[in-house]
Amino acid sequence: MAGSTTAERGERQQESSAALLVRRFGPGRPRTVVVIAAVAVVLGAATLWLLYGSPWLRVRQVSVSGTAVLTPAQVRAAADVPEGAPLISVDTADVEARLRRELPRVDTVEVVRSWPHEIGLKVIERTPVLMVRKGGKFVEVDQEGVRFATVSRAPKGVPALELHLSRPGSAAASLRRFDGKRLVREAVRVADALPAAVARGTRTVKVRSYDDISLELGDGRTVAWGSGERGAAKARTLVALMKAAPGARHFDVSVPTAPASSGS
Repeated sequence: MAGSTTAERGERQQESSAALLVRRFGPGRPRTVVVIAAVAVVLGAATLWLLYGSPWLRVRQVSVSGTAVLTPAQVRAAADVPEGAPLISVDTADVEARLRRELPRVDTVEVVRSWPHEIGLKVIERTPVLMVRKGGKFVEVDQEGVRFATVSRAPKGVPALELHLSRPGSAAASLRRFDGKRLVREAVRVADALPAAVARGTRTVKVRSYDDISLELGDGRTVAWGSGERGAAKARTLVALMKAAPGARHFDVSVPTAPASSGS
C-alpha cells in the first residue's frame, strides 16, 4: 500500500466517489440529475429566446387612458415606447419618469405590460385650482401649488390668483418668512377650503401677505379670509354669515369666532 502510485490512488478515490453516489442516489440517480439539469438549461434558453428573441412577445400597441386635456397621441409621443421592442425589455420606470418630465400636466402615470403585445399608459392629469395671468395667457396652478401649464384661454370656473405685496412693511415681513411659492401654496390652501357655492362664485384670490388673503366674488362681493389656517371653521362661518346678512357686500371671517359683515 505504501508503494502505490499516484495514479492508483486517484483510481481508488474515483471508485470511492462513484460508490458514494450509488449509495446516496441509487445506481441511476446521477444520470437522472444530469438529465434534469440539461432540461432546465434548455427550458431556460427557450424562455429567454421567447421573451427577448421571438417575434410573438413584442410591442405592437401603446394604449392611453385617463387623459382630459392631453391627447392620447401627445402621451404616446412623450412616452416614446419603442415599437417592435421585446415587451419584457421596456423599462416602465423610465417611461413614467419621461412622461412626467416631458408633460408637466401629468400628475401620476402607471405603465403596465399587457401580454402579449401591449403597453398601457394610465394617466392622471393635474387639475387647476387657481390660475395666474401672464401677459395674454394663463398659468395653471394645481392643489400642491405647482405651476404646470400655460394656456391661451382661462380654464372655466378657476379663480385668478393675484399677488399684491405692495405694502412695504407687511410685504417685506411676509417675504422674509415665506417665499413666493409658499404664498402661492397658502392661496391654494384657501381656495381648497372654500364652501362649494362660494368657490363656484369666486373670481379672484388676492394675496397681500401670509395672513392677508381675500376673495373677490363674481357679483362684486368681497371676503377677508386672513391666512389659510382654520379653513374649515372659516368656511362654516362664511356660509352662516352670508345667510344672516344676504344684502352685505363685504364679509370678514379672518377671525372665525368674531366674524363681521358690512355694506349693502
